[in-house]
Amino acid sequence: MGNRVTKLFNIKYPIIQAGMIWCSGWELAAAVTNAGGLGVIGSGSMYPDVLREHIQKCKKATNNGIFAVNVPMLYPDIDKHMDIIVSEGVKVVITSAGNPKTWTSKLKEKGIIVVHVIANAKFAQKAEEAGVDAIVAEGFEAGGHNGREETTTLCLIPIIKQTVKIPVIAAGGIATGRGMLAVMALGAEGVQIGSRFVASQESSANENFKNAVITSQEGDTKLLLKQLTPVRLLKNKFSNDVQIAENNAASVDELSKLLGRGRAKKGMFEGDLMEGELEIGQVAAIIKEIKTAKEIVEEIIEEYNSAKAELMNDKF
Repeated sequence: MGNRVTKLFNIKYPIIQAGMIWCSGWELAAAVTNAGGLGVIGSGSMYPDVLREHIQKCKKATNNGIFAVNVPMLYPDIDKHMDIIVSEGVKVVITSAGNPKTWTSKLKEKGIIVVHVIANAKFAQKAEEAGVDAIVAEGFEAGGHNGREETTTLCLIPIIKQTVKIPVIAAGGIATGRGMLAVMALGAEGVQIGSRFVASQESSANENFKNAVITSQEGDTKLLLKQLTPVRLLKNKFSNDVQIAENNAASVDELSKLLGRGRAKKGMFEGDLMEGELEIGQVAAIIKEIKTAKEIVEEIIEEYNSAKAELMNDKF
């Protein structure tokens, strides 16, 4: 299964675990890396000293020390995060929610592989021009913060593939081997998977949230807060309050006040299923079991190979 993505990261399988705030600590990152993928620490919910601790623990827990740190560029202490990443010898950084030109050259000067998350062709081109090594193209189905264009993964991947020459990693709506095969057929050379790993034993998500994910059904998520930063949420009292506010033409200030502080932590990390912000993708509807990260990776690869063999045997 070797390709440009596996060679770039020196991993066995082109499976990248998403850097999800409150869900992606060192235990999940290490488990995915040890299973043959690329584990990712989500730094967006971490103070600098907490990030350093997670990096150090992940280095000790991984077989080869290869993992990434996801850094949302809107993070207020990003300078401190980047200093820690460099000083701790992290090999891969995945940036998101900002201009890739800001940090790409600085990180690459330190020998760090840089990947940037985008949701449209314009920013894919900008990321390639900035010198990133690969792109994560994230479709409308994805959980958490999302692109404003609402382009689905099925449409986005071919668009991005014909826009850039660097490797494209597909994200949004992928939780199975068949999903992985579908986006690879569209031109992706790897997949970034978030929601499936939320419902893993090693995820730092609260058990209440994990159970809400595996019992969710089709249509139980919705893209909201488009006036602020679009985010896909599992429906609950909080999301209903947001929907009512938006239906009543609430202002940006009113929506910001409703969102408040610590809403995501309350939902995903502390397990408040009523008032918390529960970020998850549409694909949650097909996730029905909490498994180890190793089991998840093995299951995805087994189904990928099986589905690929089936298609190769088809004759038209």
